[in-house]
Amino acid sequence: MIIKYNNLYTHFILTTLNRFPFIQEQNRERIEKYITGIINNNDSKLYAIYANPEHVHFLASRSPIISEETLVEIIIESSEKFINENRLSKGHFSWQDSAAAFSVSKSDIDKVCKYILNQAEHHRKISYMEEYDKFIKFYQKTLKIKT
Repeated sequence: MIIKYNNLYTHFILTTLNRFPFIQEQNRERIEKYITGIINNNDSKLYAIYANPEHVHFLASRSPIISEETLVEIIIESSEKFINENRLSKGHFSWQDSAAAFSVSKSDIDKVCKYILNQAEHHRKISYMEEYDKFIKFYQKTLKIKT
């Protein structure tokens, strides 16, 4: 069966190995464009991306024929190779072996895009670890079943 329409919006967060600030500002856009190409080449659509020194946020509408896990595995493998071959990082670049993926409703796309594109300003106020802890607590709270 072919699915012609889908609403599979996912906010992904990839973290560098040991949260080391591998991604330098002068290479940020090049890395973002490369990840965008990977997403597009996998029949998915990128809405927003921002590469911080130790993590990357992106919002994508993925193809229903690819899982979140498969898409992330492709991005991790390909981008690690690209970054290392092009020496876009100090030292050997590597992502952590886990990532975060949060579903997003269509009505929240604009809000999530603004959040992602405002990362530079956002992280002047809150560290990555504080932010990540807030994400986990928020999603755990919203997932609890009320009786």
